[in-house]
Amino acid sequence: MTAEKSKRRSDELTHLDEKGRARMVDVSTKRVTARMAVAQASVVMDKTTLDLVLASGIEKGDVLSTARIAGIMAAKKTSELIPMCHPSPSPRWR
Repeated sequence: MTAEKSKRRSDELTHLDEKGRARMVDVSTKRVTARMAVAQASVVMDKTTLDLVLASGIEKGDVLSTARIAGIMAAKKTSELIPMCHPSPSPRWR
């Protein structure tokens, strides 16, 4: 462990230097840990639109299935979409 790392408090952001500028961080020696992220969203629409979505009455197809697929695809690209986010191996699904 370097002197810089030993002085750093656990609540400090490692990707920012002492002046608050973004910097690269070597994570190659970081131990593997279990992590979980939770996301939440709100969708606002007219009741007529909601009724059509729930009845699969939208001309372009199944809106909810498309939204689920889009969410899965976005989750797989998280490290490309969020600054300073490192890619992590896919979990083993049970």
